[in-house]
Amino acid sequence: MSNPNDQDTPEEDFATLFAASVQTRKLTTGQTVDGRIVTIGPEVALVDVGSKGEAAIATAELKNGDGELEFKAGDRIQATIVSMQGEITLSRRLQRGAATRRQIEDAFRAGLPVEGKVESQVKGGYSVTIAQQRAFCPASQIDTVRDTDPASHLGRVLTFRIVEYGENGRKFVVSRRALMEAEQALRAEEVRRSLIVGAVVSGRVVSVRDFGAFVDLGGGVQGLLHISEMGWSRVQDPSLIAKPGEEITVKILRIDGDKIALGLKQLADDPWSSAATTYPTGQVTKGRVSRIAEFGVFAELEPGVVGLVPRSETGIASDADLKKAFPIGTNLDLMVLECDPAGRRIRLSITGIQRAEEAAEVRDYAARETDAGESSGFGSLADKLRGALDRGSSKNS
Repeated sequence: MSNPNDQDTPEEDFATLFAASVQTRKLTTGQTVDGRIVTIGPEVALVDVGSKGEAAIATAELKNGDGELEFKAGDRIQATIVSMQGEITLSRRLQRGAATRRQIEDAFRAGLPVEGKVESQVKGGYSVTIAQQRAFCPASQIDTVRDTDPASHLGRVLTFRIVEYGENGRKFVVSRRALMEAEQALRAEEVRRSLIVGAVVSGRVVSVRDFGAFVDLGGGVQGLLHISEMGWSRVQDPSLIAKPGEEITVKILRIDGDKIALGLKQLADDPWSSAATTYPTGQVTKGRVSRIAEFGVFAELEPGVVGLVPRSETGIASDADLKKAFPIGTNLDLMVLECDPAGRRIRLSITGIQRAEEAAEVRDYAARETDAGESSGFGSLADKLRGALDRGSSKNS
């Protein structure tokens, strides 16, 4: 008796092949596709575009201006189908000087990037040569970064997107910014998919504000390193911790849609983890006044560990001005009254040290009195014994 599964398998294979064939037939020259890089060879890379076969793209098109690979196997890219002859051939840009007017028109319709040389500055922008034709790039479309030196683009071969092409080439407008933003959006989506809470990542500081710093994690995806997450101790000036342009390593704390919360202090040991053994009850330690509140004085015992001296434990009158009595930065001798590492609280006392010293003096005094009493009692007993012995001797004689 035959196995039903043996009969189903050929049908399933046929269905799979048919679906792949239909999908392949949907692909056409000039179409932009999204695919995943399978392998990268010295000359050609293979890209999975969702069909049964794989498309080919020149490895050179995966490199930047310095000849370094910008992608790796597994990355996703967008490219345009430039040929369906024999195999699917992809391209991410139209090589400068290798394009006809018809190819430029095809590139315009397909949104295919093209290479061009920035020849000169003209009114409102730049003159760009693409395939022996002159194109115009508005100044606002030459880069995503504003306020760059206009002359810095002259003579460079850059990649553009054709945004307008007509009248047999007389209307030829290109934008580098549109292409950069599209590529940035693609990279941003890849970066967002790769980010997970708890991961330690590297980024570049974009800007520093009073409340923290914005960090670019790649592809224009930014996270906020809040001032409260910069260090275990209180940070007064974020610019002392992070500076624009510098590389920084941070930990991802939360991801809420496009909002990403970052932390820096989490990469160092939490000082509260050893507070129970470092600050046991009765321990005398030193602290520095860090903040004044109506109900007491906050003193930093070490970076990240701050305790409270209640007003009743400061040793000053209840109506006295704490700010005048304890200026910020004043060093204090303190006694630990209570330590709660889980709640990140330590209760301290200034007068407790005096009470402890007075109690010690009382104990010392009591000990001295006891010793003196014992010595006095022993002498009286000795005298009585001696007197008794003398009286006994007198009677015998």
